[in-house]
Amino acid sequence: MSKFEGVIVSDQWLQSQFTQVELRSLKSKFVSLKNQNGKVTFGDLPRLMMKIKAFIDVYSEDEIKRILSESGNDFTHDVDFEAFLRIYLNLRSQATTKQGGLKHSSSFLNETITTLLHTISESEKACYVAHINSYLGDDPFLSQYLPLDPATNDLFDLSKDGILLCKLINVAVPGTIDERAINTKRNLTLWEINENHTLCLNSAKAIGCTVVNIGTQDLVEGRPHLVLGLISQIIKIQLLADLSLKKTPQLVELVDDSQEIEELLNLSPEKVLLKWMNFHLQRGGYQKTVQNYSSDLKDGEAYAYLLNVLAPEHCNPSTLDTKDSNERSNLVLEHAERLGCKRYLTPRDITEGTSNLNLAFVAQLFHHRSGLSTDTKKMSYAEMMTEDVQTCREERCFRMWINSLGISTRVNNLFEDVRNGWILLEVLDKIFPGSVNWKLATRPPIRMPFKKVENCNQVVKVGKQFRFSLVNVAGNDIVQGNKKLILALLWQLMRFTMLQLLKNLRSHSQGKEIRDADILKWANRKVKSIGKTSHIESFKDRSLSSGLFFLELLSAVEPRVVNWNLVTKGESDDEKKLNATYIISVARKLGCSIFLLPEDIMEVNQKMILTLAASIMYWSLQQQSEDADSFPSPASTVTTTTPEASPCPSVCGEDESYSSLNGDFSNLSVDDTTSDTTVSSQLESDELF
Repeated sequence: MSKFEGVIVSDQWLQSQFTQVELRSLKSKFVSLKNQNGKVTFGDLPRLMMKIKAFIDVYSEDEIKRILSESGNDFTHDVDFEAFLRIYLNLRSQATTKQGGLKHSSSFLNETITTLLHTISESEKACYVAHINSYLGDDPFLSQYLPLDPATNDLFDLSKDGILLCKLINVAVPGTIDERAINTKRNLTLWEINENHTLCLNSAKAIGCTVVNIGTQDLVEGRPHLVLGLISQIIKIQLLADLSLKKTPQLVELVDDSQEIEELLNLSPEKVLLKWMNFHLQRGGYQKTVQNYSSDLKDGEAYAYLLNVLAPEHCNPSTLDTKDSNERSNLVLEHAERLGCKRYLTPRDITEGTSNLNLAFVAQLFHHRSGLSTDTKKMSYAEMMTEDVQTCREERCFRMWINSLGISTRVNNLFEDVRNGWILLEVLDKIFPGSVNWKLATRPPIRMPFKKVENCNQVVKVGKQFRFSLVNVAGNDIVQGNKKLILALLWQLMRFTMLQLLKNLRSHSQGKEIRDADILKWANRKVKSIGKTSHIESFKDRSLSSGLFFLELLSAVEPRVVNWNLVTKGESDDEKKLNATYIISVARKLGCSIFLLPEDIMEVNQKMILTLAASIMYWSLQQQSEDADSFPSPASTVTTTTPEASPCPSVCGEDESYSSLNGDFSNLSVDDTTSDTTVSSQLESDELF
């Protein structure tokens, strides 16, 4: 494997202000600006700063020149990388002030993880430590290190080898990581630690976490704000996992008719939880509507009413009678403890309106006692809404892929959320910057139906510009939620992008187009190169269900990554499941960001199989390019989603010149690849769906 590298800055304080991903991106931009003498002057910086997305909408080039001149800089003098970083920090600080300050969001992040906030909440840390102690205290490996002390840095120290984070992901979404792929021993090498973090970040993306601007080196260093941000996202996914009609049909009791059921389907889990809370508060006679997890809960009164409805047997009348919010909050928590909810937060967290901890507390109440009926006529309607299993899997893959791109809008329900066209436009603009005319687009919420059609018409128009097959497809088809069309359109988009990445990575091949057949030939050739006889005729070859071909392929691209003592013969369904689960974790551990499920391998889902093969091919070719050009190893640096400006998300968060080699294949490998299938043909046939 390639060497493990990071960008080192001599000033430790300055180094601490950036993630490794940010440092690599800024270093790449800085180096690209060097003149023929190999130097950069202060006069070069305004032009460079205007290439950084964070500054484009805040400054003009003249404003940056003015700021530099006011600092007494001579525009003819040379500037080194560290001076450039200090100027960058100064501009970023002024940009924050100019935009009215930062919104506080240190943990349950739906947006990108950044270094703009370096402070961490001790209350949140204590809450997450208590959660980890509770759920992982009996883990055979971690039990020797738990319980953690919330008053110390135990959490960040124990996170440095990646084992805790991997196991926490499995608590949130059981079975995501095959624990046989985790490197677990007392003294891990740097490579083994890096592999754990690569596995962790790729798996985190696969369950819906946003890990933009965070790399494995940042986790190796145990940066508190980044570690806490990632942990909080993982815990949030666990706490909100059941807040959907598919998982909890009883939620249908919150609505009165079919129209409201459709609205419920469109809500994010956080909003479903608020709707559940207000449903019970209304029943309990509470006169207000809770609209957030902060200011509306500060006095503890809503909690008092909620618990009196959910657990009247544990009710304490003084909870409602007391006038002091601190005392009421303490009584609320005592009531919750009698119900069985462990005290993760303090009365102060309630009175200060700590939104992340309040959300966690409400979710905990929901899990312990939802108060919803188990026998209702409405439930039969909700249960009838089950979808085709394969369609559900593909919806999940596309949804996770889109969320990992780092776009501003989060997808909760793919088929519903894309109907107004906005998310599809964001995806197109992320993949093909400048392709969308935002002046003609309407941002949600959109009340007038024709505005949704206009957005979707532009989606179709842009797709045709890039030669997607959209025969007899109009924007209204998307607005009406045609599932096969939506899946087919997204498939074309991702497959096209993935093949372009492979083409760019193989620039030495005179720009030869990469096709499915090329990926197939490459995979067969790789397996043959290590003396194996396995051979597949297509990505529908039934022999793939055993998993042995992919294990041999992974072993061919990196001999040390597969432990053959853990591999089964793949004869029974149980053996196939074990191999498939191991394949996915090993590929992620290697550096492939993939979103398929073990069932996709077992059932030989052609599209997902091709995605996996292409992802491994991309990683392998990337190693060759990096070894030749002395770039850092993706196994050590790959696990980010998207730099400031690149045609597609970049694995390492580097600038345009590097991202053309590195585009986040993780995101693209999510669902990218089968044979050339058009939207129109897929609408006529169910073969691939």
